[in-house]
Amino acid sequence: MTQRVCFTLRVRRDRIAEYRERHAAVWPDMLRALADTGWGNYSIFMSDDGLVIGYLETEDFDAAKAAMAERDVNTRWQTEMAPFFEGTDGAHADESFNVLTEVFNLEDQLAAAEAKEPK
Repeated sequence: MTQRVCFTLRVRRDRIAEYRERHAAVWPDMLRALADTGWGNYSIFMSDDGLVIGYLETEDFDAAKAAMAERDVNTRWQTEMAPFFEGTDGAHADESFNVLTEVFNLEDQLAAAEAKEPK
């Protein structure tokens, strides 16, 4: 079963423009590492005030994070990106995700409703 994962972070206001620039051209080896370790359909959204919302689909989020933690490229990327975030005390962003609880999914509820309908 695929897990849908959503998390938040906050980028420092004085680093918002640079954060956007960095994510416009993520290192190719970082992109490959994310794909190879199970970070599917991964997107990052950001509001003008620096609120970051990340979304991904994976078979096992803990395993996907652990696999990325073993990649040298992730260590380099996270070290470069750490100063961009508020409230992480310099920790790597992937260690500081505020993971949100999913409370609604259209496809899941439609499937459940259709399963209950008489045939």
